[in-house]
Amino acid sequence: MSWGNAAEILAAAGVDAVTSFYGRFTGDDEKAVLTVPMRIQAGVTAKDPDAFADVFAENGSLVQYDDELRDREEIRAYVKAAFAGPFKDCNVAGRTLFLDFLSDDVAMVVEEAGVLLPGETVAAPERLFHATWVIRRCSEGRLELLSFHQSPIKS
Repeated sequence: MSWGNAAEILAAAGVDAVTSFYGRFTGDDEKAVLTVPMRIQAGVTAKDPDAFADVFAENGSLVQYDDELRDREEIRAYVKAAFAGPFKDCNVAGRTLFLDFLSDDVAMVVEEAGVLLPGETVAAPERLFHATWVIRRCSEGRLELLSFHQSPIKS
């Protein structure tokens, strides 16, 4: 069973495909996996806590800065507050460094990313981080984020 068609997954989520996001990961299953970070990115760009949180599994986890969130509803409340407050005018951008299939139904992505302030196209070094994504295939074309962990990059 495949992981799904990336274009169809993104269209169903109302997200425009950004083909440059795939980088060197151009296999059909790799592109399907990378729809998860693209959907999160779209939620951040739109400042839409539902679009962001709904990518997570019901019992998904997010570890970001000093915060650990342990389910989809905690994540939704957290990003709703962040989008209304400290991240109201910010965006994120990143690139995939690593993608591997850990089993038939679990993939892991490692990304280098950064927080962009208004007008920036490249994040300042102090706002760079590595992110690890653990993604589960529930069925063909239905993927959910089990865990997102972010850690700052110290230069």
